Amino acid sequence: MTDDLHAVLADWTDRVSAELELGDVAVDIDAVLGLAGTAAHAVRRPAAPLTTYLVGIAVGKALASGTDPVAAAEAATAAVERLVASDSTA
Repeated sequence: MTDDLHAVLADWTDRVSAELELGDVAVDIDAVLGLAGTAAHAVRRPAAPLTTYLVGIAVGKALASGTDPVAAAEAATAAVERLVASDSTA
C-alpha cells in the first residue's frame, strides 16, 4: 500500500471512529485489508465487507465482555483463515 493511500485510510478511520464515538480505538488497517482480501479471493468479492463486519461484531462482543479487543480480532481473523483453508468450495 502506498504511503498516500495509507494516510487517506488512516484519516478516514479516524473520522469514522470519531463520528461513531468509538473513542481512541486502535485499528490495524493492514490486518483489516488482509482479512478482506482473504475473503474476497477465497469466496467472492462481496464476502470482504461481510467478513470484516462479522469480525467487527466478534470484537464488539469481546469488548462488552471485557476481553482484549486486539486478541479478539486476531482470534477471529485466525478463525476465518482456518475456515478458508478447510473449505474446499472456497
